[in-house]
Amino acid sequence: MAHVRKQNFFNTLTGLLRFMAFWVMVVVQLPIIILLPARKKITVKYMAVFMKILLVLASIKIVKHGQMSKRRPLLVAGNHISVFEIATFPVMFGGSFVSKNDVRHWPLVGYIANKFGVVFIDRRPSHAADALKLVQDEISHIDWPLYIFPEGTTTNGAYVKEFKSSLFNVAEGTDVTVQPVVTQYCFHDGTPIGDQDLAEHYAYFDNKKQDTGPHCSRERSAFGQIFHIMVLGGFRVDVYMLPPPPLGGMDRKQIATTMHKIISDKYMEIKGSKK
Repeated sequence: MAHVRKQNFFNTLTGLLRFMAFWVMVVVQLPIIILLPARKKITVKYMAVFMKILLVLASIKIVKHGQMSKRRPLLVAGNHISVFEIATFPVMFGGSFVSKNDVRHWPLVGYIANKFGVVFIDRRPSHAADALKLVQDEISHIDWPLYIFPEGTTTNGAYVKEFKSSLFNVAEGTDVTVQPVVTQYCFHDGTPIGDQDLAEHYAYFDNKKQDTGPHCSRERSAFGQIFHIMVLGGFRVDVYMLPPPPLGGMDRKQIATTMHKIISDKYMEIKGSKK
């Protein structure tokens, strides 16, 4: 039975070399990213190349179930366990993300994210109208999917947190298709990672924001989490693309409730069936 790889000197050294290679990769690719036009199709497509290198270095395998909808405009909503969803989705399907505005100001990360077509929004209720217009303007003229994480944060992987309805404003009374996607983390052989190991090693989250399930004994930074996964030898990501449900006539809160039930039910079903 698969289990968490014990950390030792060799694993730590291997992880360190992989982590260093990741930063070399960033430095090497930065001139290319600088030369590419911001927020254009060619640059959004290049994000898949950038993220693929990260997944290879982190030894992360993707297993895809189902198909991405061909309808456009397309908003894809999914559960959020760690930073690696941000890498796996573009590699599998292309497209970009809707993100909180804070990320725009992160050194280097914000610059690269903007180049890759990430839509930054202010999630404060007082800025809801501006955020809605920004996403509507963006999704109306692109032919790639936009990904959202309606939980508003990452979780420990034991459950799917209730969805915030504000991000579904763009689908209220419009022709925007919303497709649910479910992400589950497994060991490389497909064995599901238990909730305790998931929380302790593979998920990336804030203990204070968890509603249920185990906490981690040590919270890491985003890059600290990437390094930790490299030391552990990676894992497998199973991604389930579910059919877009009919949402006509629903307001944003009803859409959020419907999408949460679909994604949460499927996630818990997968967890239960793989035990």
